[in-house]
Amino acid sequence: MSLNHVVLIGRLTRDPEVRTTQTGKQVANFSIAVQRRFKGADGVDVDFFNISTWGNSADFVANYLGKGRLVAVEGRLQARKYTTQDGQQREVVEVVAESVQGLDRPRDDQGNEGGGGGGGNYAPQQSNAPAADEYDPFAD
Repeated sequence: MSLNHVVLIGRLTRDPEVRTTQTGKQVANFSIAVQRRFKGADGVDVDFFNISTWGNSADFVANYLGKGRLVAVEGRLQARKYTTQDGQQREVVEVVAESVQGLDRPRDDQGNEGGGGGGGNYAPQQSNAPAADEYDPFAD
């Protein structure tokens, strides 16, 4: 049996970069800073993780999240290798998010411009659950 599951809570270090692939799929890339409980031997108390998410989650990230926002990310780790333009081999490990949730509301000083900076009303990620006024626990 193998398991590859990651859950992180942290703050976006920059506005998400959103693009559409040649096949029409939307992808959002961003990074988060996650506070450690204790400082490491090197004195560092924060880790940085690169995150990519696709489809509806990418749309949510693009429209509602921006630098500084607190998020919960759930997904899996993925390692990939690539060659730089100068011919050097590189390997990166990143989180491929299956779920991204905003955990705070945008600050008043964040505007609506650029990368879903987060101004305006906060809207949580879409859910398949019925709206509160539609749910009848006694219905057959």
